[in-house]
Amino acid sequence: MEPGKIVEYIDQQKIITAVVTENKKQRLRLLTETNREVNLSANRLSHISESSLDPATPRDGQVRTLKEIADRRRQLAASIDLAELWEVLQEENDWLETETIASLCFTDESADDAGSAVIRTLFADRLYFKFGTSRFLPHSPDQVMQLQKQQEEAERRKRIIEEGVVWLKKSLEDPAPELPDNLRPVAELLQDYIIFGDEAPGIEISRHILNGIGGDPGEKLFHLFVRLGLWGPNENLLLKKFEVETEFNGKTMEAVSALRETPLDFCNDARRRDLRDRRLMTIDGPSTLDFDDAISIEAAGDFHIVGVHIIDVAHFVTKDSPLDNCALDRGSSIYLPDARFSMLPPAMSEDLCSLKGGELRPAVSVLMRIADYARVVDYEIVPSIIRVAEQLTYSDANRMIEEDTDLANLDRIARNFRTQRLHAGAVQISLPEVNIRVDDENGDILISKIDRESSSRMLVAEMMIMANAMMADFLKKNNMPAVFRSQPEPKNRLYKGDEGSLFQNLMQRRHLNRVVLSPVPEPHAGIGFPCYVTATSPIRKYWDLATQRQLKSILGMETPADMQEIQNLFARLEQPMAAVGRVQFFRKRYWLLKYLEKRIGQRERAMVLEERRNQYQILLMDYMLEWMLPVSSGIQLKPESEIEVVIQQVSARRDQLSLYLA
Repeated sequence: MEPGKIVEYIDQQKIITAVVTENKKQRLRLLTETNREVNLSANRLSHISESSLDPATPRDGQVRTLKEIADRRRQLAASIDLAELWEVLQEENDWLETETIASLCFTDESADDAGSAVIRTLFADRLYFKFGTSRFLPHSPDQVMQLQKQQEEAERRKRIIEEGVVWLKKSLEDPAPELPDNLRPVAELLQDYIIFGDEAPGIEISRHILNGIGGDPGEKLFHLFVRLGLWGPNENLLLKKFEVETEFNGKTMEAVSALRETPLDFCNDARRRDLRDRRLMTIDGPSTLDFDDAISIEAAGDFHIVGVHIIDVAHFVTKDSPLDNCALDRGSSIYLPDARFSMLPPAMSEDLCSLKGGELRPAVSVLMRIADYARVVDYEIVPSIIRVAEQLTYSDANRMIEEDTDLANLDRIARNFRTQRLHAGAVQISLPEVNIRVDDENGDILISKIDRESSSRMLVAEMMIMANAMMADFLKKNNMPAVFRSQPEPKNRLYKGDEGSLFQNLMQRRHLNRVVLSPVPEPHAGIGFPCYVTATSPIRKYWDLATQRQLKSILGMETPADMQEIQNLFARLEQPMAAVGRVQFFRKRYWLLKYLEKRIGQRERAMVLEERRNQYQILLMDYMLEWMLPVSSGIQLKPESEIEVVIQQVSARRDQLSLYLA
């Protein structure tokens, strides 16, 4: 290619007009219309003109001429009606040369200018033709329609990003920001970004917007949505992240209304045993509203008949009904320091399906004949009609145990029953429970330690274990598949019975094997029984409701689920139950860290659990919170040692806590 040749090439999505000043082995030196010198391979050229410039022309003159040529070609390109051109050529269905298209667009223009104008037009707009530099293929009508949609979407995205950047820059520093309706989609994308991170829908748009303001502003973005009134200062983003349902849909509420308007009769069911004359007690926390189990005891010669009576939720919630589908979707009730989301609507969980004092209720009763204050001689499981006589709190029961004969006998049976379980190899993990509650009125965070080994709590726990073990045995003897729970032997036993220290209990918990769910019975080493189920909380847990149905099918009151249906249930509940566990764990930790934000600089009691490289895992003893403590080299701490640490920095929102050795 001789010096003086006028050429064009594409650079950064622009067509540049230039003149060749030197050619060395197909490596061209060019002078451009912008008065720049560039080196370029010959195969980078998009157009080569027949005409040339005189190499002897001064540089300023060459640049001026190139500008004139480029301007003329841009004007010609702007005159091409691309849609009309495509209408003429669309049926060709073959590649068309530049010269062919140029001859249709221009008659009086030079071939060089006409050819360049065509290339410029088809390069700038790819809607109608596939671009191939020197030849072009008309798109089909369907392709054009699809490309139009893509272009519209690209324009929409561009507009969202540009408007989003302007709004976000202004709003982040505005103490009273506003959100125009047209920018609500932007706010929703950024909210999703905070919740889901890189997995958020629309993440690319969010990234462009954040890049437009200089990067992720961190906590400022969260607080912007608080100032806009879209979120509260302690917004529970976990509910959104794990897609936890917090409202009940219309079908569910219609089903509740129908049940309340036309209650299902159970009093005239001849299959139910009338146990209304027995003294039934519920023992729960002071804020409990969903009472699902009650206890009774009566003397029978040399024996005691202990009854554990479970509300018959399956009587109200029939399989595959809207209420059943609702409960299955949720899997479990969720109890948080600042909220409660029940598996069933409150009109069910706190009324129709709750063992409220003085109200007649259908139940499934486990009646156990106890000898020697511990040994279960035999049992029977019956559908029943019950009425709770007394609703006690744990504190009430603790005060009454020494004076109330029934409670005293239940306490004695519970203690002896636990001893029997421990002798059978059960593993007793006794750890205090930290209760966190957020006051609805003033937002105060109230923290208290619950002694899970208090007389009343131990009594209730052992009675539930006893009833669950008997129900598992009943299912096993009748070859009925159910949600059986099993647990292999622990990897190691660190203490005997219930004699372990706080440290040993914590370490023993780490040596436990995971509980396994199966439709067939297997031994449960932790409980100390050859088979085990949980069926005492059907208001709160779908596992328990499913097991209750299997029990009732043996009693001739339900259609049983087969082995495959139970297996399907495990798969169906895996995700919602995992979400429940994560939400409860992290929300409790959020409020605990929120409480500790006000204790920066304070000393706290801690116990060393184990060493991990240059830091130690410790337990903040007053909060039962495990965390990492960095320690300077040369300092050696022993496991089980009690130490004091100082809270240096806390952020509940970022799930961060910094400690140092006092």
